[in-house]
Amino acid sequence: MKEGYGNQKLIYEEKKAIKLFLWLFYITFFSYDIFYHFVYPKFSKSNITDILKEGLGYWYYILILLALPLAIYLIKKGNPYVVKYIYIYWYILIDIIDGLLTYLGTDKPYASGNIVEVLFILFSPIFVNKKFFWTVTLGLIGKDLLLGVILQDINVLFPVIIFTILSSIASIILIRFNSYIDALTTVYDELRQKEKLAVIGQMAAAIGHEIRNPLSSLKGFTQLQKERYPNTNDYYPIMIQEIDRINSIVNDLMYLGKPKVIEFKNSNIEEIIAYTLSITQQQAERQLVVFETLIEGPLPSIKCDAKQLKQVFINLFKNAIEAMMEGGKIKVNVKLLKGQEMYISIQDEGCGIAEEDILNLGEPFYTTKKDGTGLGLMVSNQIIKDHKGTLKIRNNQQKGTMVEVVLPLF
Repeated sequence: MKEGYGNQKLIYEEKKAIKLFLWLFYITFFSYDIFYHFVYPKFSKSNITDILKEGLGYWYYILILLALPLAIYLIKKGNPYVVKYIYIYWYILIDIIDGLLTYLGTDKPYASGNIVEVLFILFSPIFVNKKFFWTVTLGLIGKDLLLGVILQDINVLFPVIIFTILSSIASIILIRFNSYIDALTTVYDELRQKEKLAVIGQMAAAIGHEIRNPLSSLKGFTQLQKERYPNTNDYYPIMIQEIDRINSIVNDLMYLGKPKVIEFKNSNIEEIIAYTLSITQQQAERQLVVFETLIEGPLPSIKCDAKQLKQVFINLFKNAIEAMMEGGKIKVNVKLLKGQEMYISIQDEGCGIAEEDILNLGEPFYTTKKDGTGLGLMVSNQIIKDHKGTLKIRNNQQKGTMVEVVLPLF
């Protein structure tokens, strides 16, 4: 529904621009010819030329008017975008024919055209369409150059120079329009994202709070039963593991509802990586996954919230492990970039991620895993942003996926 509404809005705005253009086109076109051929000669005491006997004569104006019914029809049919192209092509064709009939085989200096051509150029940025802008610019300049070559008249250079100057001005206006629209679009998307996160956060906080209390009790009773009857049931470790998994989801929900305050302290990135590897080591062994760690040290300390970064890398390591159901190798590389940034890459040998999915990763509840929630990566991305860093995901050229995290040292 929103896409349909947006399309209708664009059509509505195009119709408004086209209607304004048509009014200005015909008023300018006829006013200029009346002034130039009838009013101006009276005040300048020059001969009034009979424009109806030159070139196409009255057919010139009839043909220009014939484009109007077609324009009205297309506007009513909801296809106003093509109207502006019809007018520029139609005008250029008619003006070339009129110019050839008027000047070809005569000694008269070239003085064809209409001030409406200036309107074409200066009005083109209103449509915020680069294709139409270049169609107008190249079309009008090409028209005069073609007539100049055929008529062998150097006078065509004057309108060509004028059109070039006006087109430069119009291109600057068009660039500013596009820049402004891009800025508005970006702000609108950010506002929509913030509104979405606010709603999700409120829901997450309420749900997480309600789940956490019984979950703590459930885990406590399960551990108690395991201690009382250590040899009677092999399912207690699985139950505790699944409770911990639910608890990690609840933690992500609680983070969305109320992000934690970041406590920046000098920490050792090697210790953070080592801790998170030890946490995920058991899961990796069960799936026959091996970690290969390369730390290009010695590395300086980094100002960060160690607890939050541990949460990030636990999420990233678990994602890498779960991407390799048949085992494989995960390469972890940690190094210093230009002495100012810490670079951490995590590369797996899994099936990879489709390019269209990579663009949506990090969106609330968007996931490519069957039992995923779409929260882990979103929370991780937000934590990295809070640390003024970047998190990028891309497919490896050979096999698998690579996650790159870049963090400032301070």
